[in-house]
Amino acid sequence: MLTLPRFKAAAVQAAPAFLDPAATVAKAAALIREAARNGAELVAFPEVFVAGYPYWNWITDPVTGGAWFDRLLRASILVPGPEIDALCDVARETGVHLVIGVNERSPVSLGTIFNTLVFIGPDGRVLGRHRKLVPTWAEKLSWAPGDGSSLTVYDTAIGPLGGLACGENTNTLARFALLAQGELVHVASYIALPVAPPDYDMAEAIKVRAMAHCFEGKLFTVVSCSTVSEEIIEAMESIVPDARARLQRRNSAFSGIIGPDGRVIGDPLIDEEGIVYAEIDLGKCIQPKQMHDIVGHYNRFDIFDLRVDRTPRSPASFTDAPRDDPETGPIDPA
Repeated sequence: MLTLPRFKAAAVQAAPAFLDPAATVAKAAALIREAARNGAELVAFPEVFVAGYPYWNWITDPVTGGAWFDRLLRASILVPGPEIDALCDVARETGVHLVIGVNERSPVSLGTIFNTLVFIGPDGRVLGRHRKLVPTWAEKLSWAPGDGSSLTVYDTAIGPLGGLACGENTNTLARFALLAQGELVHVASYIALPVAPPDYDMAEAIKVRAMAHCFEGKLFTVVSCSTVSEEIIEAMESIVPDARARLQRRNSAFSGIIGPDGRVIGDPLIDEEGIVYAEIDLGKCIQPKQMHDIVGHYNRFDIFDLRVDRTPRSPASFTDAPRDDPETGPIDPA
């Protein structure tokens, strides 16, 4: 008899300690413990929560922003690394599944940063990471693109778990690649973007994207979005005098949980810091999939063929000589 998981999910809506990874990890740890005390088995955090979003890319020129890229690089972390170790410890302590966005520094380059989602299991082990495939618009000034190796759905105790960062939740093929691996729990991480065009409702756009993925794929989505703190506004005011007016715009952040019928479960958060909770029952995915299962009976795989290259990309591949090379002789271990 098939038994499907039922659990409580938590979506964190909060601002990081701007460009301070240690303080941000400490804030994340406190929020994880709070969510766990309230019964959450999955805790989702915003895009690049550790330790902040490069808002300067949207409000100034690339030359002026260069000094802030330097600060972002220095505040970026390695995966694995000490900050990830600390988050693993909290996940193990509380027994939660954790998904959190970080600025990931390349281990071989001081000029490359990835927008990365890190997946951590309740045993404190890193399940994997997803590097944002295509940084959006001005983000290309800060982040490098990821590769297909991280388009992965993880088999967990709370169900098949996947996730995407911000704008790539509009990438139909990326979403389908996750659905095709059986994804039933999706984490969509976002940042508040008040500097969008005047007629653009960012909170509504975030919600619509999540509703679309849920309705098409018949699954649950946990949306976690950051907020813009006074600390961030003051930092950006040092670049341009009208930063406050740009960054205080309302309806810029949405966090909530969407069901397989495309409807919001419970009360979402708009703009304010807090944690959204909802009960998830994966058994509720069955009936909608009976109607439209786009990775099963409601598709024509004889007509459509999606191929996904999950080969990891690296700057170079190295072939080392064997320890006893026939041309050079034995290698002195000293």
